[in-house]
Amino acid sequence: MLSRVADSIYWMCRYIERAENTTRFINVNWGLMLDMPAEGQAPQWMPLVQVTGDQDFFIERYGEATRENVIKFLMFDLEYPNSVLSSLYAARENARTIREIIPSDMWEHVNTFYLSMKDSAANLSVDEMTQDFFRDIIKQSYAFIGMTMTTMTHNEGWHFCRVGRMLERADKTSRILDVKYFYLLPGVDAVGTAVDNIQWSA
Repeated sequence: MLSRVADSIYWMCRYIERAENTTRFINVNWGLMLDMPAEGQAPQWMPLVQVTGDQDFFIERYGEATRENVIKFLMFDLEYPNSVLSSLYAARENARTIREIIPSDMWEHVNTFYLSMKDSAANLSVDEMTQDFFRDIIKQSYAFIGMTMTTMTHNEGWHFCRVGRMLERADKTSRILDVKYFYLLPGVDAVGTAVDNIQWSA
């Protein structure tokens, strides 16, 4: 296998995983805010940015971590290379360079996935988004994983795809634990309380 092909497969799959993880963070946070007690709890949108490690870039571009600003930044900001839209664009570009290597179903799915997200970015406001919108993006990622499992030959390329997905997942998991431990709880006295348990469950 050519190294450029391995690299493109690795990053295609890693970017799809990144798009799913970012979408999942937003969806889980949305549900978490519904479960949290209203009194004494500030809206927890900045921790989503802190998970990415790009809070300085966010503050420079948006300033305040409101729901609208954070969702626009993480979902649709093409100037931010780790947004869902940027990730899908990068996945599509990697897939395009290896169209002759991967199954046509995979290319078509990645292309459609990106174009659908691009259309949402142009026509959908944050206020119009629901949890169903985020769940649909996650399902698109699941469909991609299913295609890699069932249509891609289980050779070196398939393994590079899995490595990309799993490394991205490990990176995001460690970031979530870091943010939960150091940023989310209002204080040490909250350890073991209902708020702490709700956050860990989410």
